[in-house]
Amino acid sequence: MPEAGDPEVRDALVVGAGATGLAAAWSLARNGRRVALLEASPRIGGNLHSERAGEWQIEHGPNTVIMKPPLYALLQELSLLDEARPADDASRKRFIALNGHPVPLPTRLWNAPGNPLLGWEGWAGLLREPFVGRGPSDEESLADFVTRRLGPRIMDRLVDPFVSGVYAGDPQRLSAKAAMPRLVALEQAHGSLIRGGLARLFRGARQGPAVPREWRGRLLSFPSGLQRLAERLGEVITARSNATLACNCRIERIAREDDHWLAEDDAGRRWRARELLLAVPAHVAARLLAPVDAALAEPLAEIVYPPVNVVSLGFRRADIGHPLDGFGLLIPRVEQRQTLGVLFPSSLFPHRAPEGHHLLNVFLGGRRSPQITDEDDATQIGQAIADLGDLLNIRGAPVWQRVVRWPRAIPQYEIGHLDRVAAIDAALTHHPGLSLAGNWRDGIAVGDCLENGRRIGEQIAAR
Repeated sequence: MPEAGDPEVRDALVVGAGATGLAAAWSLARNGRRVALLEASPRIGGNLHSERAGEWQIEHGPNTVIMKPPLYALLQELSLLDEARPADDASRKRFIALNGHPVPLPTRLWNAPGNPLLGWEGWAGLLREPFVGRGPSDEESLADFVTRRLGPRIMDRLVDPFVSGVYAGDPQRLSAKAAMPRLVALEQAHGSLIRGGLARLFRGARQGPAVPREWRGRLLSFPSGLQRLAERLGEVITARSNATLACNCRIERIAREDDHWLAEDDAGRRWRARELLLAVPAHVAARLLAPVDAALAEPLAEIVYPPVNVVSLGFRRADIGHPLDGFGLLIPRVEQRQTLGVLFPSSLFPHRAPEGHHLLNVFLGGRRSPQITDEDDATQIGQAIADLGDLLNIRGAPVWQRVVRWPRAIPQYEIGHLDRVAAIDAALTHHPGLSLAGNWRDGIAVGDCLENGRRIGEQIAAR
């Protein structure tokens, strides 16, 4: 571990060992650059955090990651593909609450016409969509965009719960262009989401898959949980003689000195490098950058991270009437319940619960109901059971429980987000050797973070 005043100047410092920072550090190391990866907490992985408690296994953060070409290539590179496990076929089935009942989303086109989630209003919105003109030049909220193109039924019954499940966000505040850029791009390129979607399907079929058929589009994890991916990245980084990984290293100050960057932690240890990448939450980057450049720190500080609590509940199988034969259940706001949604981990992967038991992961809080997360554990558990009792036909008390709190959970890509990112990028041009990355830009999913981290690592290595 470097001591205070260590004169060594590395090629790069990466602050933050979440998915983005790990991927960036690995990219730098494999490109021969001398890199130090510094993490404030005792463990790497950020929100990739799996926990085993006896026969129960839970995820504090994401439960799965979707297999796309960049992830497939990374798993091959890490010799991790053999350890990966696809989710059970039940993961293809998703439920949405409708008038107090869990209704499965149609998984086949021919099942869609009679599905009550759409209703006649939803079908009317779909039929008129190809004839709706392009939207205004001003930035639209996601709610306004979807309602304009598809109607209020699809917004309230399908998109709203999806936004709650992915962002824990408010579609009235989220920017359509920032949060769902592909939808906006389809409208701009084709004048219609339906026409654009068909064109994309045809183009994808002609290009051919970059992932073997058995893995294509599958959700995956690992026997010990998704944290294994972070652990493996840590292993290959520390195996390199040109790379250093330090945990319990909370950076308190950064500064530009001559032709390099200095980072100093709370114990007075110092690291120096020609390139500095802050792969940390936006508010952490804002705190570090405020003494360096207020114009750079200000838009970072404006990015909102609402609280989300994960309530894990274990039940005897006989005490839940619903078969839990799916990925999970999302609850639209119009259902007037506090719970955002629930996942069924023990239906997706083996050994997540003892034999004869079910595990539920329930999500509370988010942008629209942050106050519920301040309540004590007993209140959280009670709220989850009250919201899900009739939906899942829960007939008994949980035999195991755990509450995980994320005071700042998921960054919100709200109206003005792209302007904030543009202001950040413009301010960065005044600070040579400084880069910023994280799930506050360019996608919040684990796969996005890994790919963005790899990309910025390669860009830094090429300089």
